Amino acid sequence: MISQFNVPSTIITGAGAVKELAPQLQRRGLKRVLLVTDAFMVSSGLAPRVVADLAAAGVAVDVFADVQPDPSEDNVLAGFARLQTAGAQAVVALGGGSPIDCAKVIAVLPTNPPPLARFMGRHQVPNPGLPLFVLPTTAGTGSEVTKVAVITDTGRDVKMMMLDAHLLPTVALVDYELTLSMPAALTAAVGVDTLTHGIEAFVSRLATPLTDPLALSCIRLVGEHLETAWHEPGHRAAREGMMLAATQGGMAFANSSVALVHGMSRPIGALFHVPHGISNAMLLPTVTRFSVDGAPDRYATVARTLGWAQPETEDNDAAASLADGLEALNRRLNIPRLRDYPRMEEGRFRALLEKMAGDALASGSPQNNPVVPTAGQIVELYRQAW
Repeated sequence: MISQFNVPSTIITGAGAVKELAPQLQRRGLKRVLLVTDAFMVSSGLAPRVVADLAAAGVAVDVFADVQPDPSEDNVLAGFARLQTAGAQAVVALGGGSPIDCAKVIAVLPTNPPPLARFMGRHQVPNPGLPLFVLPTTAGTGSEVTKVAVITDTGRDVKMMMLDAHLLPTVALVDYELTLSMPAALTAAVGVDTLTHGIEAFVSRLATPLTDPLALSCIRLVGEHLETAWHEPGHRAAREGMMLAATQGGMAFANSSVALVHGMSRPIGALFHVPHGISNAMLLPTVTRFSVDGAPDRYATVARTLGWAQPETEDNDAAASLADGLEALNRRLNIPRLRDYPRMEEGRFRALLEKMAGDALASGSPQNNPVVPTAGQIVELYRQAW
C-alpha cells in the first residue's frame, strides 16, 4: 500500500516554546499577522501576552477572538474578513482545536475562495494558503500538527471534515506550560480525546509503519500521565507528557485516519453541541467493544500498552478487556454517559438516530474501522452508548 505522511515542517516543543513565535515570524520576513483565538484566551491574559511579545519584536497584530467551540462557517468567514481588513501576511492560532481549525481554513481562503463546502472531504483544497503558526493550549486535539480541520455547516447541521496538506501549519509551537491552568474537566475530556486519536490511528485500516510508533507512544503517554494531570493540574511532568501525547496522536491519526468513534462523534457535536472530546470519550468504550473482533491483535497491543493486560495474556482476552478498562477510565475521570450530559434530550436523540448514522457514514471515517458498520449497526451503537 502506498501511503503519504505529512507533518508541519517545523515543530518546536518544550517549556517556553511560545517565545519562539516572534523569531519564527521574523526569519520569514512576516510583519503583519492575524491572531485567531477565543474570548477565554483574551480574558485569561494569554492572548494579550502573545500580542505584547510580538509587538515588542516589531510584528503588528490584529486579533480575531470570536471563535466559538466547534467553529462554524460564519466564524471562518468573519475571521477571513478581518484578515483582509488587516492586510495580514500570516495567521497565528492560539487555543484549543476550535481556534486552530478555524485558523487553518482562514489561512487558505485568500487563495481558495469560498464556499467552504467545496473543501469537505479529502484533498479538496487546491492551493496553498498563508503561513500558519500554531500555539495549542490544550493537550488533546493534536490539530497543531494535522492536515485536518472540522467546521460546522449550521445550515445543514453537519460537521464538515476537511483533510488536505494545504491545511498543515507551517510551524507548531508546542509549549506544555500553556496547559498548566487547564481545569480538571477539560483535562479529562481532551485527554481521552488524545487517547482516542492514538487508538484509532493504530487500529485504522490505513495505519502504516510510520504512524504505528507515534500512535503507540501516544497511548503509552496517556496511560502514564492523564490521571496524574487530572488529579494534580500543576504537575509539570504529567502536563508535558500529555502535551507530547497529543502532538504524537495528531501526527498519527492525520496520516492513518480516525475511524468509527470520530465518525459517530461529529453528528453529536453538530446536532447537540457536545464538545468533540467529550463525545469521543462517551463513545469510545461502546465502539471499541463493537470493533475488537476486527483486529484483536491490535486492540490487545493497546491494552498491554496501557498496562491493562499482561504481555502473556492471549490476544482475544487482552482485547476483550480494553472496553471495560475504557469505561472504568471514564468513570474515574467523571466523564458522563450520553444520557447524563445536560444538552442531550432523549426524545430528540432517538428521533435523530437515522440522520446521525447517515452523517457518520458520509464522513468517511467509519470505513477505516476494523469492523466497517452498516447504518443500522451505527444506530444500535448510538442506542448502546446512550
